[in-house]
Amino acid sequence: MLKPTFAFVLAAATGVLPLAIRAQSSPAGGAPALEVPANTAYLAPDPEGARVGRGDVLPFAKAGSSLAWFGEFAHSGTVDARVTVTVPAGETARLRLAVSGTGTPAANGIMREVRGTGAPVAVSFGDVIVSERGYTRFELSSAAAAPGVRVTALRLEGEPAAEAHFNLDPRRNAASVHLRYPVDSALTVTGFYNEVVAVEDPVTTYYMATGFARGYFGMQVNSPTERRIIFSVWDAGDGTTAKDRSTVARDDQVQLVAKGEGVVADVFGNEGTGGHSHLVYDWKTGSTQRFYVTAQLDGTGTIYSGWWFHPERRQWQLIASFRAPKDGKGLRRLYSFSEDFGGATGHLVRKARYGPQWITLADGSWRELTEATFTHDATGKANRLDRFMGVEDGRFFLQHGGFVPGVTASGTSFTRPSSGAPPRVELPKP
Repeated sequence: MLKPTFAFVLAAATGVLPLAIRAQSSPAGGAPALEVPANTAYLAPDPEGARVGRGDVLPFAKAGSSLAWFGEFAHSGTVDARVTVTVPAGETARLRLAVSGTGTPAANGIMREVRGTGAPVAVSFGDVIVSERGYTRFELSSAAAAPGVRVTALRLEGEPAAEAHFNLDPRRNAASVHLRYPVDSALTVTGFYNEVVAVEDPVTTYYMATGFARGYFGMQVNSPTERRIIFSVWDAGDGTTAKDRSTVARDDQVQLVAKGEGVVADVFGNEGTGGHSHLVYDWKTGSTQRFYVTAQLDGTGTIYSGWWFHPERRQWQLIASFRAPKDGKGLRRLYSFSEDFGGATGHLVRKARYGPQWITLADGSWRELTEATFTHDATGKANRLDRFMGVEDGRFFLQHGGFVPGVTASGTSFTRPSSGAPPRVELPKP
């Protein structure tokens, strides 16, 4: 049965917001107030334009730079807006606060001139209007470069702040979101095929196509000038939880069997440990990228191979083959995901379409996967509610980041239309 293709549930409709991000009434029993730290905000036009750690932020090293907070409001209305800043003694800063919806340009805003004393001061920008329900952007900018100005927090006071939802965690990454494909555990799966079309492509995005119990395979935006095709396999034992591979026993470590032309193969740590491989390739947003991972049972181990279809050469290319010890099974726990692994660009939309998905079985037959279940990481539980999935153009899609209203509940399942015929996969002979 075909499930709904779009199932967004407004967070405000639930009436449930985590206590950690509810506004608190003022000590005198006045209007609700909410303080949002500067280190949860984002910089523009250069997301990496200042160091954002666990303290104050110095966002105005260059002229034209700004710092923006994003919050979701259940009610429109007026809030008193203040920003705590420190201006060096003897200097004067001209600061502007502009308020707008996240999808519209900020208005001219309100300008304040601040004479520095070297001590923190709460600069009042007066009453500002939250014009509608949904996400609102509060953007602080400087009329000129002001490298010494420190920003500590945005404070909002007024009834709309009572149920406002902001991320107050300094981890600014958008939530990671996943597609999980149900497969009969009695089957021996020897191949997993998937296609990915990136719709948006912020830096520090990983669109993972063919994930399985021991590894993952997909495409990544590493920097403004570099993109990669990445295939990795986890070590056995504690390899999925260890940070340092030196702590993993030798007979638990995966071994590189082969790698393709131009591929870099190494080991990885800090997010589990294992074998890593990547090909630097400038894949194009909007183009279809095809991935196929295979499993060859090898005694008590399994050789996992990542194959990627090269768009220009029109042929399948090996990224790498790794032998995973203490395995001896086929592909299992199949999934895809979209990840923001950087944080600085967590305010930008990430979206990709996935599918069709097919598996191959031990007898060589193909079977299509048309159902997927949505899940998200811990960040998506409370801090970042801008994450959802659906069906679009016959494919599943994942979208997260950008402070876009609407959420999909974890555990929601979707069904896409059948593609009708298995893919044509002709792997090069050894």
